[in-house]
Amino acid sequence: MRLVARLLAAWAMVSASTPVEAYLKLGASIDGRVVDVTWRAPVRYFVSDADADGGVSASDLRGAVSRASATWQAVSSATVRLEFLGMTAAVPGMVDGRTTLGFQDRPELDRVLAATSFLIDTTDGAIVEADVFFNSRFKWSVAAAGTPGRVDLESVALHELGHLLGLSHSALGETELTGSGGRRVIASGAVMFPIAMAPGTIADRVLQADDRAGISDLYPATGQLTSTGGITGRVTKNGQGLLGAHVVALNPETGAMVANFALNAKGEFAIVRLEPGPYILRVEPLDDAEVESFFSTAIDVDFRVAYASRMVVAPRGGASAPIEIKVVPK
Repeated sequence: MRLVARLLAAWAMVSASTPVEAYLKLGASIDGRVVDVTWRAPVRYFVSDADADGGVSASDLRGAVSRASATWQAVSSATVRLEFLGMTAAVPGMVDGRTTLGFQDRPELDRVLAATSFLIDTTDGAIVEADVFFNSRFKWSVAAAGTPGRVDLESVALHELGHLLGLSHSALGETELTGSGGRRVIASGAVMFPIAMAPGTIADRVLQADDRAGISDLYPATGQLTSTGGITGRVTKNGQGLLGAHVVALNPETGAMVANFALNAKGEFAIVRLEPGPYILRVEPLDDAEVESFFSTAIDVDFRVAYASRMVVAPRGGASAPIEIKVVPK
């Protein structure tokens, strides 16, 4: 087995983010093709016995991670398995064959709440080991209703476990610029949105439709491939494919939103694991967050919001006929 240690920069940020390799799912380039980065066996993890400052202990972290694990495992359309093996004196970031989550004092990362790193089998993209650190420079809370001025540990653990399982960032959210040049979350449509909610809130303890669709795509439960549907299409501007357009599928009956990006130069996109039925499609530029949170290459954000000319049906057990959505420059 040929292994390579790769920091995929799956970071939960206070008001900024770091590049990731793909939207929705993390990918590895193997023999000229991109494959999903996933676990091929149940995830067995340890929790470091180091405490954080401010009265939050390693035992508190263990409890928060356990609750977050249970939330991911409760997604009925996915087969996620996480198992706590015990406490350890080891710290996250060591290449030791163990998946370790724990507090670390990282003063140089003053806008980073937590980060996930991986050891990946470069022959097939299987995750062999992953570590998550939670920055003890921040004031954490494990209170059931949250604590004003403190970051909810369970919410950040839920986000980081999403990365650990292979999910990347979602762009379903709305922010505003702060006086310091960062961004503040106004609304979030996914736990995997890259910018954390304000301290004191606990809204991100609950997975949303985009999160559930993503984890079900990575680890589909029996029957998911035949019981859900998908939408495919292409975004164009001036007759040419548009790279980086954010495409949102809205279920008008339930209000659920699931999204993806046009990920190639042809402007092609695919949104999968949708409840069968009609959807409204909205295309928008990625101008409400740092582009580097999603793409390491330049993308086109010079276009106006547009909608598909008709509702598109995600058929059960298949995908829609490709639809073209045309946008115009701003």
